[in-house]
Amino acid sequence: MGNAISAVLPLALGIALSPIPIIATILLLLSPRARASSVGFAAGWILGILTAVIVFLLCAAVISTPVVGGVRPVQGGIHLLLGVTLIGLSAHQFRSQARSHGRPPELPRWMQGIGRLGFWDALGLGILLAAANPKNLVLGAAAGVVIGTSNLAVGNAVGAIAVYVLLAASTIVVPVVGFLVARDRLRRPLDSLRSWLERENAVIMGVVLLILGVVVIAKGLAYF
Repeated sequence: MGNAISAVLPLALGIALSPIPIIATILLLLSPRARASSVGFAAGWILGILTAVIVFLLCAAVISTPVVGGVRPVQGGIHLLLGVTLIGLSAHQFRSQARSHGRPPELPRWMQGIGRLGFWDALGLGILLAAANPKNLVLGAAAGVVIGTSNLAVGNAVGAIAVYVLLAASTIVVPVVGFLVARDRLRRPLDSLRSWLERENAVIMGVVLLILGVVVIAKGLAYF
């Protein structure tokens, strides 16, 4: 179990450091319906991450992963493919930053009306952002493959999934809980953090994806 957890921790961290959902969370917290919408978004985010990793875990568990000459080519090949995909996504982020250099940061259009969302709309948005984002899917696939091919007992697999989901969702859940407890004191720091994330969104995500791509490729090479 310890090896599986250590392998999925950087993957969970990659999801946790996603700027766009953090910005969305801050916008919800600063909206008139902050309590209902932020809780709904956090719940949807957790559910989306959990769904993705479980789906890929089940897929990995039924895939034949033979050991050939002391190596595991299937696991290695899957990790190499996922690692290359992450590096490709990183390159896309850096190209996006280069194209927008000198221009004010542009957020997705769906964020313009995010302050009007209620609990259920925010829940659906959280699920969509967590489960349908290409980067999150790649990271969820890598985590699912790691856990699904580690031959863990059910209890240990559940524990590894719980650690992965909790860390991946921490940057959404912690601000929501903190804001609900100390709303007035956190309003200004959250607004400053939102402005910084808007400016540096592409760079942050590019660096995170590049590091994760290298980590996943190194893990894949270790199987050969």
